[in-house]
Amino acid sequence: MNLSRRHFMQGLLAVSGFSTTLMGGCASSSSPGSTSRLIVGIVNYEAGEQSLEAYQPFQTYLAEQTQGVVELEPVFNELKALEQIQRQIWSLVFAPPGLAAIAIAETQYAPLFPLQGPNVVRSVIVVRQESAIASLGDLANQTIALGTPGSVTGYYLPLYDLYGLTLEEIRFAPTPRTVLEWLAANEVVAGALSEDDYQTYRSEFGNAFRVLHTSRGVAPGAVLIAPTVERNLQNVIEQAMASAPSNIATDAGYIANAPLPDYAPLIELLAKVRPLEANVKQTPAILTLEPQT
Repeated sequence: MNLSRRHFMQGLLAVSGFSTTLMGGCASSSSPGSTSRLIVGIVNYEAGEQSLEAYQPFQTYLAEQTQGVVELEPVFNELKALEQIQRQIWSLVFAPPGLAAIAIAETQYAPLFPLQGPNVVRSVIVVRQESAIASLGDLANQTIALGTPGSVTGYYLPLYDLYGLTLEEIRFAPTPRTVLEWLAANEVVAGALSEDDYQTYRSEFGNAFRVLHTSRGVAPGAVLIAPTVERNLQNVIEQAMASAPSNIATDAGYIANAPLPDYAPLIELLAKVRPLEANVKQTPAILTLEPQT
């Protein structure tokens, strides 16, 4: 890991699916006589082998560059990804912003490269087009849908914006599309998901929804590396990813020549919101904290 990224890291610290495996050689990148093994975690809401196709050129390239075994392990929501990160199972993670912030702050993963997409990520809270709900306050004593823990846009940002309300119930959707499916079926009166996912899936439901609220912007996701990866191998991986052919980096979804996002504000926001997690599964869900005595 180069010096600037080490300093970046030091400044911030205060339904797994199937996997595929490629072996790039028998020489070790970490110690003589052994073969390195890297597990690359990916959050992908769409199940099936097709979800891995974009990452396979990267998998082949990284196996060749490290002369080791590279496995891809997709999971289909952030909750499963959070489990793998907390156990430090994944060597590399293509992490959405919420996972990235938690992994950096709590499990000593270090960011290597930003992911493609908007420079600022936002959450939206959506209601049905004909709904009488006009403000966040109107959601009091109603049933809403959030994403799973680990999702900044589906879970943490909406909890932050809904602070102070008492909700009849919070339901937790495994994917952003599920949020809209529940909303369309009148199972919930509102649902939260990322602005990008809303634009992706809304056309499947016609003109059924409208945006009630848009959150503040937060940093995008990043490729992270685990603290368990041996230092020399970290350097090999970072250099390989930085010099990868542009089509490989583009298909895998990271940017090799862009500055890292600043996760400090997001880490601070998560520190404020996560104490609410003890309340969210209760019925009713009271989104306030007891005053400290």
